[in-house]
Amino acid sequence: MKREDIEKILVIGSGPIVIGQACEFDYSGTQALKALNREGFKTILVNSNPATIMTDPEMAWKVYIEPLTADWIEKIIAKERPDALLPTLGGQTALNLAMELNERGILKKYSVEIIGATAESIKRAESRDLFKKLMKKIGVNVPESAIARSVSAAEKKGQRIGLPLIIRPAFTLGGTGGAFVENWKSFREMAKKALDASPAGEILIEKSVRGWKEFELEVMRDAKDNCVVVCSIENVDPMGVHTGDSITVAPAQTLTDREYQKMRELAFKIIRAVGVATGGANIQFAVNPKNGEIFAIEMNPRVSRSSALASKATGFPIAKIAALLAVGYTLDEIPNDITKKTPSSYEPVIDYTVVKIPRFAFEKFLRADETLTSSMKSVGEVMSIGRTFKEAIQKAVRGLEIGRAGLGGDGAGLSLKTEKMRMLKKSDSERKKFMREIKRKLVTPNCDRIFNIKYALQMGFEIDEISRLSKIDKWFISQISEIVKEEDDIRKNSGSEALRRAKQFGFSDIQIAHLSGKTEEQVRNARKKMGIV
Repeated sequence: MKREDIEKILVIGSGPIVIGQACEFDYSGTQALKALNREGFKTILVNSNPATIMTDPEMAWKVYIEPLTADWIEKIIAKERPDALLPTLGGQTALNLAMELNERGILKKYSVEIIGATAESIKRAESRDLFKKLMKKIGVNVPESAIARSVSAAEKKGQRIGLPLIIRPAFTLGGTGGAFVENWKSFREMAKKALDASPAGEILIEKSVRGWKEFELEVMRDAKDNCVVVCSIENVDPMGVHTGDSITVAPAQTLTDREYQKMRELAFKIIRAVGVATGGANIQFAVNPKNGEIFAIEMNPRVSRSSALASKATGFPIAKIAALLAVGYTLDEIPNDITKKTPSSYEPVIDYTVVKIPRFAFEKFLRADETLTSSMKSVGEVMSIGRTFKEAIQKAVRGLEIGRAGLGGDGAGLSLKTEKMRMLKKSDSERKKFMREIKRKLVTPNCDRIFNIKYALQMGFEIDEISRLSKIDKWFISQISEIVKEEDDIRKNSGSEALRRAKQFGFSDIQIAHLSGKTEEQVRNARKKMGIV
């Protein structure tokens, strides 16, 4: 039931829209503020960024556009005297500030309660050391690791674990300061950068699981210990590429039901042990493609980028429900937004596929390294929905607004026939050079890798070889292979069944027109006559 002992709630926003912390937090914060306002709470919002929807004066009872620092927030707390602080909607910025306010005794001084997650649960999830110790205590596998607070200590501990390693700073967002290290020459430099990036001056040196499959579960828990998985998300890119820079798919595509149930049980075990009692958490897992071994990598005890994606993908309003859980409601008391009858304690099941593709703007950052790593570099993303992965991936590529009508079949890429003709005219040395370039692009994560997989298939690379080079699961590559084969079928056949099949594979009218030698209008008219809409 709704808590009656709380009247005023202070909500901290995420601050400036920068790479790694974009508008997803505005989306979530706005959703939560609306829910709290409807429940009759007086919401006080503080955010340094006026260019957001959440800072519209109508969104909260009081809106403060001030620097997001503990000193400024203390002034606001002293003036407004809120009963509670909700820090789980403003990304890492809000969590870090809540911890600082708590540690400095400011919350205790003004009798302000943290809701949505306790200070202890935030610490357990965000401190790399505490999280690892807790996972070992509850029997959840984690990569071998060590905590360091100086470069020399990091070096000693890193040598004990052995290369390759990943360095992760504590309490940062978007992978800021994180790095993969494969030689000792660069280790000291990377360790220093990571220590500088961590507000706690703490880094985790961890055995690298780069190349393993990556999954995330969006989990909600209430005060009665009801737990639900809102959404499972699978990264097309393997471990080693930041989730914000990865093509992701919901629900997970390549897990067996037995593997999924095991991961679900682990997620519930983790959220209970960390102590998130009233809200959501995003839990990241790595799966060894060779033997199915599962490692827990990290947990965000707050609304995250993945929460925003899961919310849009399933229709389950995560930020709204997280806010209601924080003020006392339980999942069985909150009606599902879609059915209006089913309570939110039921897990959403979707019979469609959702694909997210990140949007990059390297042309605006001329000195930026375009290689994708554990530090986020994307400036936005698109999300598409389709009945199949093939349909959704093609729609998402169109949505990127990079001049592509889909994953090929639009004149921007090379058709199989064109490329083979071109290759026949080249010398052996030129052909070998071209093949080496394709291989390099498959091995090195980059923003065009999805197209490079397609070109490799057109060049005659086997699915197994592409998977070995890119570490991307064979299932995803086989799906792209089916798109490549369908292109040739469209060239040969334009009957009603072929047209229906092309649409099911996500081909747009302009792609079909390009491949069949017709105009877009002719394809559209023929499709409508056949009742394919």
